[in-house]
Amino acid sequence: MREFGTPAVAEVAPSANLADVVFERADREPQAVMLRRQADGGGPPWREVTAAQFRGDVTALAKGLIAAGIEAGDRVALLSRTRYEWTVADYAIWSAGAVSVPIYETSSAEQVEWILSDSGARALIAETPAHTEAIAEVLGRLPAVERIWLIEGAASGEAAAAKPLDSLAAEGSAITDEALAERRSARVAADLATIIYTSGTTGRPKGCELTHANMLADVRNAIGALPEIFTRSGRSALLFLPLAHSFARIIQVGCLESGTVLGHTPDVTNLVADLGSFQPTFILAVPRVFEKVYNGAELQASASPLKTRIFAAAARTAIEWSHTLGAGGRAAPGRQSLRLRAAHALYDRLVYAKLRAATGGRVQYAVSGGAPLGERLGHFFRGAGITVLEGYGLTETSPVVSANLPSRNKIGTVGPPVPGVTVRIADDGEILVTGPNIFKGYWHNEAATAEMVDAGGWLHTGDLGELDDDGHLRVTGRKKDIIVTAGGKNVAPAVLEDRLRAHPLVSQGLVVGDGRPYIACLVTLDEEALEAWKGRRPQLASASLAELVDNPELIAEIQSAVDDANKAVSRAESIRRFRVLPVDFTEQDGYLTPSLKVRRGVVSKDFAADIDALYG
Repeated sequence: MREFGTPAVAEVAPSANLADVVFERADREPQAVMLRRQADGGGPPWREVTAAQFRGDVTALAKGLIAAGIEAGDRVALLSRTRYEWTVADYAIWSAGAVSVPIYETSSAEQVEWILSDSGARALIAETPAHTEAIAEVLGRLPAVERIWLIEGAASGEAAAAKPLDSLAAEGSAITDEALAERRSARVAADLATIIYTSGTTGRPKGCELTHANMLADVRNAIGALPEIFTRSGRSALLFLPLAHSFARIIQVGCLESGTVLGHTPDVTNLVADLGSFQPTFILAVPRVFEKVYNGAELQASASPLKTRIFAAAARTAIEWSHTLGAGGRAAPGRQSLRLRAAHALYDRLVYAKLRAATGGRVQYAVSGGAPLGERLGHFFRGAGITVLEGYGLTETSPVVSANLPSRNKIGTVGPPVPGVTVRIADDGEILVTGPNIFKGYWHNEAATAEMVDAGGWLHTGDLGELDDDGHLRVTGRKKDIIVTAGGKNVAPAVLEDRLRAHPLVSQGLVVGDGRPYIACLVTLDEEALEAWKGRRPQLASASLAELVDNPELIAEIQSAVDDANKAVSRAESIRRFRVLPVDFTEQDGYLTPSLKVRRGVVSKDFAADIDALYG
């Protein structure tokens, strides 16, 4: 058993709550720019929002909620894409003393019904009429949901009861500032702030109860550990991950707590343009985003043999350059040869500068979480001038457990515990966590809470990992995902699956083999990369995905990805056979969670015949 903890650098006062920052910042520096929001019509693409203006928007909505009958402790659900109004609503709910319940805007009607019903939400703030119309049928079965407001548009049909969110400002005009301050100050650190429903890879989502203290302790200690990101001058962040995800949510809180200018973009199809105009100093994303950026750059380079050779050399050089850097990001004297320095300078002009420009040109650090990033990508981006700081956490841990720091960045690990948190590796390899960020429990589910947190206050993550001598955590897999072959070999599929996704053509890989004689894999293809691959083969230009799954050239390409993945494991753990599926795994089909994790049980059930064929 190994254990490592980091002393706290910030404490949360018993009287504190998440809404305090809105009013304290406006009192202290009312003209400071707190956010930038996308502008409508002509003019600059981003409009600055001062601390005073943000307080005004939050105050108007909070008063409206109080006037609408929302009481302290009531649950108010948020169903929307990532946008300025989401953040305003979140802080207004807290200011009114209520509890916010975020819902992914991609959730099915059945999922929305479960979350609204289980949480006992009294009101719902939805983004557009399309969202309420999609769940109109289930709303009729939820009498507890008394009020519905729309961020934009007008409702019709069965969802006609929904009112514009703007109407709340008029509704709350009679509520005094003193009444709002009394309601806000009545909520203290130990009170419930939000219920976040885990997307889960199996079963119905469980509601994680996070208090004001949980989130404030986590974010304030993380800010203290990451001054290069949160406290240097001119700092800004553009959020594009769903704010229903605890990872994006805590960054929202972190930006407002630290004075980092925050922006939102709901449409990732315009992400490059939005990054270019916003010019953030740091971004956050799940590993799949970084994989797509790399694969997209590689795909563009495939337009000609010369560009292909240049990109391949640039990638090798970036990785080699990164390996010469120490944990603080600087090279020790003599580690970089004249040849390497010259090559790096050349490829910086030809490749890396374009990559940095695609993120807005000012990004120095990126934060990655939600799944393993992979060392290859970590070294490539650092060598190209963008340091990706990989972190680890769960919704139940508010969510940050550990994170690499600019001064202590070990690529391939998820860093040391953030201040105030202690990590222990149990005898069976499971990662255990304790600290002020551990959630209050699962909403209305004491049995599940008892399974998750033991009598000593240690949260059992279900993940497997290792702690090195410097206290850096390395996550090696999921306890429940461990595959035991017929020969008794224990195999962690994440190692293989992460390497498989590094290939441009591979979208997802699902390693199988539990109780079977050997390890095998289901592979899905990236449609964008596949189209480019077909474009270089005129004879296959009109072929459908279903027609290509057995194509010898394609099989050879995927075999190369499998061969590369197998380099990371022993022969007994290696993939012996694979099968390319004629479909990709998507969230809409129920095969991915909103955080893009594969639902192993659902895929294994629906593609059982394909798995059996691998052992025929």
